[in-house]
This record gives sequence, structure tokens and C-alpha cells, in this order.
Amino acid sequence: MEDRAGVPGGGEKFVSSILLDIILWIITCGIYGLFWTARQMKAVNYLLGREKFSFLKWLLFCLITCGIYHIFYEYSMAQSLVEVQGRLGRPVASSLPVISVILSVIGLYIVADAIQQDEINRLFGR
Repeated sequence: MEDRAGVPGGGEKFVSSILLDIILWIITCGIYGLFWTARQMKAVNYLLGREKFSFLKWLLFCLITCGIYHIFYEYSMAQSLVEVQGRLGRPVASSLPVISVILSVIGLYIVADAIQQDEINRLFGR
């Protein structure tokens, strides 16, 4: 069974309210961001049909590199979303990887996550 986006059904669990995600991130002083990141990784793995992202690997490398690995992750996540958009025949946001890196470098990774969540929501037809 496929949903309206042309991806296999069951992806509704990956769609979320971006405003609520941001509010929870702020209220929990960023701790909710760990959950949000894990959910986005699961969503993109689901859309790709393969396990490209691992939360534990991301967490370990972010700790080892004092967060620098997160910049690479943001680029890779955005590039994967562009790949899925192209595969599904959706409009491709080709500038998304560069925008994600720039936002992450200047410390606005929550904005990059919000933009990526919007793309995930769109891919699931929401």
C-alpha cells in the first residue's frame, strides 16, 4: 500500500509539527533534539529503503569531534532528501545541502533541522 506521496504506507509516524518540535527543543534545552534527529534518520532511511544513518554512530562521532561531525551529517541528510525527491519525481531542492551546511556552521542547526523536517513532511504528502 502506498500513501499519497508514492512512498510505501506507514510513514505517518515520521511527519511532525515543526513548531511543536522547535518548542519542545527549546523547553528541554536541546535534549528533544536528540529524539528529533533520531526520528529524521529513521524517516530518511525509510525513504531511501536502506540504513544510511545510524543514531549511535552520529552521537559518537559528534561527541568525539565536539559537534563538527554534525555539519557533515546535515549535508548528508539534505543530500539524501534531494535524492529521494528526484527518485519520486518531486521538485528537487538542490540547494538544500548547501543551505543546511551554512546554517549549521553559523550555529542555526535547529533551522536546518526544521527545513529538513518540512521536506520530510512534504515527501509524505503533508
